[in-house]
Amino acid sequence: MKRYELTKGQWERVKAVLPPPKTGKRGRPRKDDRKMLNGMLWIARSGAQWRELPEVYGPWQSVYARFAKWRDDGTLEAIFHALSEDADMENLSLDSTCVKVHESANGGGKTANKAIGRTRGGLNTKLHAIVDGLGNPVEFMLSAGNDHDSVHAVELLEKVTIRGSNVLADRAYGAKNIRTYISEQGACYVIPPQSNVSEPWPVDWWLYKERHLVECFFQKLKWFRRIATRYDKLDASFLAFVYLASIAILLI
Repeated sequence: MKRYELTKGQWERVKAVLPPPKTGKRGRPRKDDRKMLNGMLWIARSGAQWRELPEVYGPWQSVYARFAKWRDDGTLEAIFHALSEDADMENLSLDSTCVKVHESANGGGKTANKAIGRTRGGLNTKLHAIVDGLGNPVEFMLSAGNDHDSVHAVELLEKVTIRGSNVLADRAYGAKNIRTYISEQGACYVIPPQSNVSEPWPVDWWLYKERHLVECFFQKLKWFRRIATRYDKLDASFLAFVYLASIAILLI
C-alpha cells in the first residue's frame, strides 16, 4: 500500500492548498487529511470499490465522505491547478481519449444527460485534455464517447490562456472555427490539414512531433484503474478521480 501513498515531501506540497481545519467548534476533530488523501489515491490506483478500502485508511465511509466534499467544493481541482500553475505554455498539445463505461456507471436516470455515449465498442466517456510542453496536464473536460473531438475543442481551449503558445493537435482538430479561434487568441496552430482540403496550410512537422506528449500523458493516466474504466455514475466523481490521478502524476 505504501506505493500508493504520498511521501513527506509530496504531502508538504499538497498540504498548503487544503482548507484549514475549523477550530473553536464542538464535536469530533477532523480526520487526518493525509490519511484521507492516501485512501482516495488507493481507490484511484487500484480501481477497487470503496467498500474494499483497507482499514489502515479508516472507515471507507469517512474517506468517501471527504472525497465527496472535496469533489463538490472544488478542493481537488484547486490542488491540481496549484500544482500546474507553473506549466510550460510554449507548446500545448490537445487530444482526447475514450474510456470504457462499466455497467455499474450506467444506471437509470442517473446517467441521463451525462458524458456517456454509445459507440461501436459500447458505452464510452471521452476525456479531453491539454498538456504543456513537458507533457504535464493543464486542463480537462468530459463529453459523450460518440462526440467528435473537434466539437469541444474551442470550449476546452477557452479554459486556458493560449496567447503566445503553439497549439498542437491532429487532423481531427483542423476545422476552420478552431484554427480561427487559436489565431484570434494570439497563438499559432500546428495542425495538419485533412487530405481532402482544397487549400492546405503549411505545418511545422518538426514541432508537430511534440504532440506525442499528450498520448504519453493518457498512458500514465490510465495506469490508474479508476480512470482506465469508468465506474462512477456522476460526471463530477469521474472527473474528480482524473484530478486525483493528475495530482499524483504532477507530484512524481
